[in-house]
Amino acid sequence: MNKHHYCIIMAGGIGSRFWPLSRSTMPKQFLDILGVGKTLLQQTYERFVQIIPAENIYIVSNAEYRDIIEAQLPDINRENILSEPYRRNTAPCVAYAAYRLKQIDPDAIMVVAPSDHLILKEEKFLNQVQAGLEFVAAYDALLTLGMEPSRPETGYGYIQANGEKAVEKHGNIFRKVKTFTEKPDLKLAHIFLKSGDFYWNSGIFFWSLKSIIQAFEFYLPEISSSFEEGSGVYNTPEEKVFVEKTYAGCKNISLDYGIMEKADNVYVLTTDIGWSDLGTWGSLYEQKGKDTHNNALIGDNIFVYDVNNSLVSVSGKQLVVLQGLDDFIVVQSDDILLVCKREEEQRIKVFVNDVKISKGESFV
Repeated sequence: MNKHHYCIIMAGGIGSRFWPLSRSTMPKQFLDILGVGKTLLQQTYERFVQIIPAENIYIVSNAEYRDIIEAQLPDINRENILSEPYRRNTAPCVAYAAYRLKQIDPDAIMVVAPSDHLILKEEKFLNQVQAGLEFVAAYDALLTLGMEPSRPETGYGYIQANGEKAVEKHGNIFRKVKTFTEKPDLKLAHIFLKSGDFYWNSGIFFWSLKSIIQAFEFYLPEISSSFEEGSGVYNTPEEKVFVEKTYAGCKNISLDYGIMEKADNVYVLTTDIGWSDLGTWGSLYEQKGKDTHNNALIGDNIFVYDVNNSLVSVSGKQLVVLQGLDDFIVVQSDDILLVCKREEEQRIKVFVNDVKISKGESFV
């Protein structure tokens, strides 16, 4: 393994679209959403530790989840868990990790990945990660993985690749990014799929420390200067106080919007690794195995009669009997039961907000 290779795992999201299973006190990355005996965070860590030195893997998450991370990843160096005092989106998250690494290894080459994605073709993915790390070590580039679309998905952002400006390295084609597009409507998603040069934005990134620091300095100078002030403080007892102060004044902005959509040295490596961001119950339904009536059933005590095309998730030992449903999402978790049409699942955020207003924080 290359001692200059690092992995930054972002694990600070709330996962509100997976309510009620995912709650603010225990978001989806810390749950066994897939029912395989390991949480999404554990699967992500175990995936990267195969090719990245364990001491070079960092987890960045909200401070309130530190104890959960330590419990789920008992082998990780406690100094490698970077605690964010406030939620400020992905740009400050990556800046914190980058400027801290600057004090440790100025020659660092890193992959940045979410903690809650599904990757079915793991060996192929790890080969692509190796290729990506080698590419950004050789070029001043900001690289992202683009997923070959299999359907006109409206829940993902898209990347348009420029076929004329490409670099070939060890059989992989790295193409310049032409545009980023946020989640499209269905008509536009069909156009993207038909065009052949649009890919799903995975949110998995690669760059050298030097390249990402330069990008922060140019595109997000306020964030850059704020974290640069920590030079000499990172990896010392004073770091916590400095980070608290820095985050308090830091803007809430995503890495995509703040840097990737503006930079002129952004490349994409397109691939098919059996990827899903598992952002919604619908995306989980697509990935799970189905019974003869096209139902995805998660739980040991579920009885269904005349139920079709539905997802049912039951936690604990609760016994659930359902009859006469078609195209529904049914989720039971502790003291909450959610029943809604699959096609209406975008309203779950509205449900959560209404519950919060009416019943307070205890149910969200």
